[in-house]
Amino acid sequence: MTSKEIRQEFLKFFETRKHQVVPSAPMVIKDDPTLMFTNAGMNQFKEFFLGNKTPKYSRVTDTQKCLRVSGKHNDLEEVGKDTYHHTMFEMLGNWSFGDYFKKEAIEWAWELLTEVYKINKDQLYVTVFEGEASDGLKMDQEAYDLWKQIVPEDRILMGNKNDNFWEMGEQGPCGPCSEIHVDIRSEEERQKVSGASLVNMDHPQVVEIWNLVFMEFNRKADGSLEKLPAQHVDTGMGFERLCMVLQGVQSNYDTDVFMPLIKQLEAGSGVKYGASEETDIAIRVISDHVRAVAFAIADGQLPSNTGAGYVIRRILRRAIRYGFTFLDKKEPFIYELVALLSDQMKEFFPEIGAQSQLVAKVIREEEAGFLRTLEQGLQLLDQIIANNEGDTVKGVKAFELYDTYGFPIDLTALILSERNMKLDEKGFHEELKKQKERSRAATKVETGDWTILDAEAGEEFLGYDTLQTPSRITRYRKVERKKGGTIYQMVLDRTPFYAEGGGQVGDQGYLEDVAGNKIPVSDTKRENNLIIHFSKSLPKDPAGELTAVVSRKKRLMTQANHTATHLLHQALRQVLGTHVEQKGSMVNSDGLRFDFSHFSKMTKEELAEVEKFVNDRISEKLPKVEKRAVGFQEAVDDGAIALFGEKYGDKVRTINFGESTELCGGTHVENTADIWYFIITSESAVAAGVRRIEAITGEKAMEYLNKRDTTLEEVTQVLKNPADPVKAVSNLQEENAALKKQVEVLLKEKAGNLKHDLKGKITNVNGINFLAEKVDLNQGGIKDLCFELGGEMDDLFLFFATEDNGKAMLSCYISKDLAAARGLNAGQIVRELGKYIQGGGGGQPFFATAGGKNPDGIPEALENVKTYIQA
Repeated sequence: MTSKEIRQEFLKFFETRKHQVVPSAPMVIKDDPTLMFTNAGMNQFKEFFLGNKTPKYSRVTDTQKCLRVSGKHNDLEEVGKDTYHHTMFEMLGNWSFGDYFKKEAIEWAWELLTEVYKINKDQLYVTVFEGEASDGLKMDQEAYDLWKQIVPEDRILMGNKNDNFWEMGEQGPCGPCSEIHVDIRSEEERQKVSGASLVNMDHPQVVEIWNLVFMEFNRKADGSLEKLPAQHVDTGMGFERLCMVLQGVQSNYDTDVFMPLIKQLEAGSGVKYGASEETDIAIRVISDHVRAVAFAIADGQLPSNTGAGYVIRRILRRAIRYGFTFLDKKEPFIYELVALLSDQMKEFFPEIGAQSQLVAKVIREEEAGFLRTLEQGLQLLDQIIANNEGDTVKGVKAFELYDTYGFPIDLTALILSERNMKLDEKGFHEELKKQKERSRAATKVETGDWTILDAEAGEEFLGYDTLQTPSRITRYRKVERKKGGTIYQMVLDRTPFYAEGGGQVGDQGYLEDVAGNKIPVSDTKRENNLIIHFSKSLPKDPAGELTAVVSRKKRLMTQANHTATHLLHQALRQVLGTHVEQKGSMVNSDGLRFDFSHFSKMTKEELAEVEKFVNDRISEKLPKVEKRAVGFQEAVDDGAIALFGEKYGDKVRTINFGESTELCGGTHVENTADIWYFIITSESAVAAGVRRIEAITGEKAMEYLNKRDTTLEEVTQVLKNPADPVKAVSNLQEENAALKKQVEVLLKEKAGNLKHDLKGKITNVNGINFLAEKVDLNQGGIKDLCFELGGEMDDLFLFFATEDNGKAMLSCYISKDLAAARGLNAGQIVRELGKYIQGGGGGQPFFATAGGKNPDGIPEALENVKTYIQA
């Protein structure tokens, strides 16, 4: 069977037994703080097991995308080294929510494996939970008795809590399980050694294929077990392992799940799978990891430096590193596998088909960025190793690579181990700890206890409806900041001040007492559900009556910018596509910043279209339609956009302007006309797959336009008031281009004369036409000179140094035939000699350059290259 047929047969088998076929849940979890990723098929049904929700169907079946790279279930470091561990894998499952239990689960599993898939019964073993005294659990006698009716007793094995009691994590639904293992060794091997002795012993050909979990308990926070409201069945069968068994191969990677990816990797790298263990591991790592990364991105998780995004970035960087080192891939290449992966998987997982272009471009950007880091880091690591005494690299050196250049510590350790060296990991972590302590010290504040003025008073936010209200201070405290002196923080019983949140800055304003004294409020933030007002001083009578007043001008400008982010979000989804998702924002009175998921730099035409879209909505004078205390699901069902990463309660607030509807707690204009005008000032990259737009509205937009008019007037005057300023500038550019060409001609003449002089200085050393010289040329001129001389002479070795603005540059050229015949490498040579100019570099074996900050080291570099050639 092909993998597609195997999937179809599984779902069809349970569909005929009254199971509802349901789609896979996203691999990236957005609404469960205990998990980053779906690590088992049961994750999406967790609430059903706990009895918190009622399932629509009592029996379901599916194939679920899973990722095991964090927490308790972490297979990352095993992937590639063996033939059956994976980061992302599919889990085939059938589920009963309070319906059937052990009998049906066991009988159907055996029927499917032996009668539908035709697996030899003599190759199968089953395990049963032996019990656990610490949990007060007895052996699963019921499962044992059921299996005894199907298989010989010598094929029923006892399993301990570690192997046969399934738990999702530290807390949650759990229960005893019965595993089915398959022995795919040859008949001869099976006769020599019983498969029973190899079950759960990490043998690559005696593997668990299906786990039947009988959900009976809930593990509480204190570690105790309580009975679930109902008994459930949760089964999970490794799809990739099943394909291995049914396709008669000895490795998951030899199935049609992975072989198309492996074949493309072979074609792209020129490395044959099976040629060596090192390259085989690399090919397995890449073909596995591209699946995990691609599906994570399709499910909404972009690579980043924190949280789930960092996990995805780490997986991808591990694949890049293996390709770089073992397949000699120095340019982005993993992204090229996405189209093939999409074709393979989109029938069952349409999200990968719909987003394959986005996925490929995000991966390509990540590859390009990390390859630059890797190249630079490897050069620096080479220097560290060359200058290291002994076989252990100090932690402080590894930390410098990590802290300054972003070179991953696990890669440093891996590279050192490949060179039979060690890393002082303890020293590294000590340096990391020091850095964290320095960071904490820089932001440390000494906060006094709250002075409570009214313990019974509540807190009411009125800022959606008014900018001024009578107030009293209910509590305050003094804060000593390391930088900035003393401030006071106050809580009011009623406040119009908006606390920082949702990307919008906190309000500023003042508190006025009955005598007319004003206490400036510099910021407003939220802490433990309290709205905190910041000020450098307290009112003379902290317990007295006050009037809280928000700065009207700043608030109006801020809410105009905030409303513009909603219209901008709508515009981007309209112009670029619905893959656009807000990834962050910052809104204040000066302007707005909006981060969003998109795979490429926006064109001028796209930016103009977005800008026009927003301004058209402003011109339409759309009124604000606000709904408060709406049910979350009701709001989403009505089309409101819920932003990724935001936490929403059961009741939410929706803001609507025309066709733009979002869940939002910020402040907004009453009508889009209040924004006045919208201007995009910049568009840039924030990270791979994340772009940033900065824009201004209202008064700032007017200032911008006025300044532009003034600038145009000044330029016109400088050009002596031409009738057509644009044509006048164009003429200047043409004149400038003509002058540049004249300069280039002069430089070429200079280089030609220099070439003639230098050619006469070339000497033969050990059969090599050699010259090392300091020259007065720019880098481009030196490169042209090298290749011109190289075209005129064989067996040529050139080493040139130049100095410019206090910096040194080394260039090395070696004829390709000479480099191959003598084992010479220009990149290695400039890296080594770069230490004399306090720099580094690299390049290709036949041409490479190095830059440094010490021109005084040039003579020593030239002398050493002469010595090198003479030797």
